Order: sequence, then C-alpha cells, then structure tokens
Amino acid sequence: MAADEIRGETAGTAQVPLSVLDLVTVGAGRTATDALRTSVELSRLAENRGFHRYWVAEHHSMPGVASTSPAVILAHLAAHTDRIRLGSGGVMLPNHAPLVIAEQFGTLEAMAPGRIDLGLGRAPGTDGATAAALRRTDRLNEGADDFPQQLAELTRFLDDDFPDGHPYARIHAVPGPIQATAPGGVQSPHRPPVWLLGSSGFSARLAGTLGLPFAFAHHFSAQNTIPALDLYRESFTPSEVLDAPYALIGVSALATDDEKEARRQVLAAALNMVRLRTGRPGLVPTPEEAEAYEFSPMEREFVDSWNSNVIHGTADEVRAGLDDLQKRTGADELMITGNAHSGDVRLRSYELIADAYQLPKAQTQA
Repeated sequence: MAADEIRGETAGTAQVPLSVLDLVTVGAGRTATDALRTSVELSRLAENRGFHRYWVAEHHSMPGVASTSPAVILAHLAAHTDRIRLGSGGVMLPNHAPLVIAEQFGTLEAMAPGRIDLGLGRAPGTDGATAAALRRTDRLNEGADDFPQQLAELTRFLDDDFPDGHPYARIHAVPGPIQATAPGGVQSPHRPPVWLLGSSGFSARLAGTLGLPFAFAHHFSAQNTIPALDLYRESFTPSEVLDAPYALIGVSALATDDEKEARRQVLAAALNMVRLRTGRPGLVPTPEEAEAYEFSPMEREFVDSWNSNVIHGTADEVRAGLDDLQKRTGADELMITGNAHSGDVRLRSYELIADAYQLPKAQTQA
C-alpha cells in the first residue's frame, strides 16, 4: 500500500494536513435529512478548500447524532465528491462481523477508487444496552477483548489471504482481490488503508505494534492525548504499510465571525453533552436555549472542563489554538470536528478556518 494513501499533504500555510470529522449532528427543530444535506455541503466545501480527508463517526441511539451507518453515508458523499479521501472515524468493529465490514468497504472502494479509509475502533459508540442490541449479546467486554483477533480477521478478508485449511479460506469479501483471480478478472490496485482509533493506550500500542496509522480522540479524551501518542511512537514497528509512525488527532474547533458568538455556540454544544452524560440524550439545543438553561454547579463545572478543550473564537484565535495543539502533541495531521446547532454555523466555521490558513480554492471547471 502506497504511503501517500495514508500521509496527507499540507495546504496553504498549515503546518500539517487538515481534515474533517463529521458526527452528522442534528439540531433542535431540524431533521436528519437537514443534517445529511449539511454533510454533503460540508464534504464539498472540504474538497474545494484543500482539506485532506473527511471521516464520519459511528454512534447509536443518540437523537442529536445521525451517523449510525458510516458506510451508507460515505457512499452518499462519494457520489457528491471527486477527490477528497472519505472514511470512517470510525467503524466500531465489535459491533459488526468482520466479513460485513470488508464487503462494505470493498464496495466503497469500488465506488471511489483510491479514496477510502477504514478507521476502526473498539468502543461500542453508544450505551451498554444499545451495544447489547447491536451485538446480540450482553458479553460486551468479550467483544472489546477480542478486538485484535477481529482486526486480524478483517485484514485477511480485505487481503483475501486466509491460509489453506483455515475455516474461512474459501470465503471471499466481494468486491475484493478474489475478482482478480477469476477468468478475465481485473482488480483495483487499491484497498482501503486500515487506521486504528483510540482514546486510551490500548489501540495506541496495538497500532504501533502492527505498524498502522493511528487516530486519537483528543476531542473527548484530551488528558490522554500525549501519553497515547508517546506510547504509539514508542511501540511503532515499521511495516509494509508505514515505515514511520503517522498519527492524527481529532480536535473540537469552532470559528465564528466574532468571539461572543463562538461562546454562544459552544455553550449549546456543551449543554448537549451534559444531557448525554446524564442519560438524557437529545437534539443539539439552540444557543438561546443554552443561555436560558440553569446549570447546576456540577453541570457548570462539566461545561467549563469540556469547553476548555474546544478551540473556539475568531478564525485567528482558532488558528492559533490549532497551531499550539499541533506543536504540543507533534500530531502529523489535525482532524477538526465543529459541532453546533446550525449547519450554516458549521459550514461557516470550516470556511473561516480554511481562510485563516490560506487554503486554496478549487478552480471552477469550465
């Protein structure tokens, strides 16, 4: 696999490649259709402004997050974009049979050759009861503990290289390499690169040991970022995929035209997190609802802590915050997630960030 299918190129004045993480958030008074339309607009904006990749996360049973089916959403985005890399950030592998994921992402690769990333996580992406419903079992720890084995199985399906005598040796993920061995068969030279995602040290160490690229969820586990990246780099063993570590971090960032508006927007997003963490998940509230909400002392403490890790303000302030974070962590790529009630606010944020880094605008085709 060519390294340039993993490593991005910088654009404008950015020190590292900039990418987008989309949770397909649904605001109060909006529908999932509205959120998905915003995702299409945002993927086009990201492509036209030189963002390197666009990932969709897997979450379940959260009214304010419509990204339950990354493969379905990515197929839709592939039909509306031409160049930007598309991927999962990530698929929660224990929720799925490895063969199914190999088939889904083989299909995506056939739709958008050379543009698909397969990011994998081991968390459920939801609460325990929903995870049990997804996995048809309440033995959830077993699924997480089996993650290395599930990963190995998925990789063999992607490469179609189970050894002779293996129970799955005659099973093939299609679209996939088996098609090249059929009479007259021609197979794409690409296969989706596998990334490991994490918010602690487990996947960091595993990614390093296997020589895979690593994506860390700084946006909700900031205290673990530097230890996990250090562990990844210390554990790294060169592989056919990578000769040196490559790590991106997900970071919450929201730019607006003035600082006050940024504070209003991130307060609403924080209220949404308060409700989620206290078992009351809902749609992303409006800034007006958040301003009128009476936070308890404990909730206010959570909001202050949460928003301390959200880079927000004017475009210049956000750029300064992103640059500082990259220098402190040594991240090879920044993947920005901008959560807000309004799709228009999210689109404007990425446009402002692109302008702050002087990212080029794509030339209009004649």
